[in-house]
Amino acid sequence: MINYISKPFKWFFKLEAASGLVLLFAAIIALIISNSNLSDLYFSTLNKYLFIGINQFGLKLSVIHWINDALMAVFFFFVTLEIKREFLQGELSDMRQALLPIIAAVGGMVVPALIYVIINYGDPETLNGWAIPSATDIAFSLGVLSLLGRRVPLSLKVFLTALAIIDDLGAILIIAIFYSGDLSLKYLSLMFLSFLVLLFINKFNIKKFLPYLIVGLFLWDFTHNSGIHATIAGVLLAMTIPHRKKENDFSLLLKVEHSISPYVAFGIMPLFAFANAGVSLEGLTFSSLLDKVPLGIVLGLFVGKQLGVFLFSFISIKLKIAKMPNNSNWFNLYGVGILTGIGFTMSLFVGNLAFVENLQYMDGVKIGVLTGSLLSTIGGYFLILLSPNK
Repeated sequence: MINYISKPFKWFFKLEAASGLVLLFAAIIALIISNSNLSDLYFSTLNKYLFIGINQFGLKLSVIHWINDALMAVFFFFVTLEIKREFLQGELSDMRQALLPIIAAVGGMVVPALIYVIINYGDPETLNGWAIPSATDIAFSLGVLSLLGRRVPLSLKVFLTALAIIDDLGAILIIAIFYSGDLSLKYLSLMFLSFLVLLFINKFNIKKFLPYLIVGLFLWDFTHNSGIHATIAGVLLAMTIPHRKKENDFSLLLKVEHSISPYVAFGIMPLFAFANAGVSLEGLTFSSLLDKVPLGIVLGLFVGKQLGVFLFSFISIKLKIAKMPNNSNWFNLYGVGILTGIGFTMSLFVGNLAFVENLQYMDGVKIGVLTGSLLSTIGGYFLILLSPNK
């Protein structure tokens, strides 16, 4: 009986699109609640402080900061594990094969940022959000692509995956360089020391995750207090997890990646979406989208992403620097370029960092990200659906 009841759930969670659909569902629920009688409870709960620890040893943060600083560090840890594996053994290990998604990703980061800067030029407060439309949401974009089934060749799925991973790497670098606060030399030193200890553990090929985890917790705390965003601790920890290329060798990286994957996809990311997508739509009009922040984000995601990805891909293929993905054509390649405009998780995250001291712009960020991502979803899906197979 239990097996019979659980069958549909097992089927659903095995779907490639499942994590994207759960993410979408969480965002819709957040929008509904934030525009209902439960809105006060929703926002007050997110701003409520929660202490985790024992006596004086612990940390007190608001619920939204526990999600955005602590749980998202796990997300960044997972993403960096993926990036490391791809560069060591995956689609990005062969430079010739990796050139197209790398070049396309650069275009997909530069052009949206330029569009946002042009629209917000002259306003230093809003200009700080220039990186918001530069990132691609892996779960959402791949989820939409998987809904198209066999209409999409495997090579394009690989192309989008590699591009989104490089996008995330770019977002990580942007966060580390441009969105750090006042730096503390003391905690930076402790953070660096923790990283050295992790490298030492790696050097001795320790195959148990517990030592990495214990040092990683200290690393997160030191990073959190150093002025660098706490999620970077997840990146540094992942860089030290060992991976053996040979099939017969045990890989701690693969074991950890596979272990935490469902928790990230169906726990952390939907929770982040639920906590960050809630925005009051009261008084919202079409003219609200013409404000500089949402307009820059919408045009960056929906126009800048597709133009940047396609133009950089087109030029690199025509110059024979890179190859067109197998069994694909210009139509479905352009469709994938549109899908990279689904920014969602990473765009909302960067928005939180960009306007941490100017929260009055956050509603505009959410409206811009949701609108730009929705337009990119619809545009990319239908262009690929209607594009010729050959």
